[in-house]
Amino acid sequence: MVLCAVVSPARADEVTILALGDSLTAGLGLDQADAFPAQLETALRDAGHTVTVVNAGVSGDTSAGGRSRLEWLLTPEIDAVIVELGANDGLRGLDPGETRANLEWILAALKQRGLPVLLTGMQAPPNLGQDYGREFNALYPDLAQRYGALFDPFYLEGVAADPALNQPDGIHPNAQGVAIIVNRLKLKGIELLVRAKHN
Repeated sequence: MVLCAVVSPARADEVTILALGDSLTAGLGLDQADAFPAQLETALRDAGHTVTVVNAGVSGDTSAGGRSRLEWLLTPEIDAVIVELGANDGLRGLDPGETRANLEWILAALKQRGLPVLLTGMQAPPNLGQDYGREFNALYPDLAQRYGALFDPFYLEGVAADPALNQPDGIHPNAQGVAIIVNRLKLKGIELLVRAKHN
């Protein structure tokens, strides 16, 4: 007699996405239901997808911090990854070369595991100068292309600097701001799901 494991169609279609990021992912100042991973999961489920989005955001994290945490976050159930890192690197004026090296290490590790990735870009604070800004801003599209990642040019597009969409600190989106980010990224999230299912 041969025994075969039976997997329900719902379970076979289920995708788990790891959202690796800083406070913008973690949802600093928000109820967890209003944080980016939870809102994205709801949006994808409302679109008919069976998905879990794991909140792996840590407030204050730099690209180096995300790199140091990656290995133990990649449990067997992870099917795809969203990488949202670098905002704190820019705020601290860290060497863009270090940010590039850390993000490249992360993307290479994920590619080696065959995990599809959505990389969200950041923009350097303007007070750091044009040279810094050019080098920092350019690293995201370059790495996305090099590693075949889905790419969103600027995570805070449509939200940054709008007081109505941010918390009093002027940096972190409020629940409405997060909803705008999720609405913009939903189609890329669906494409990430498709890539994960075809892996």
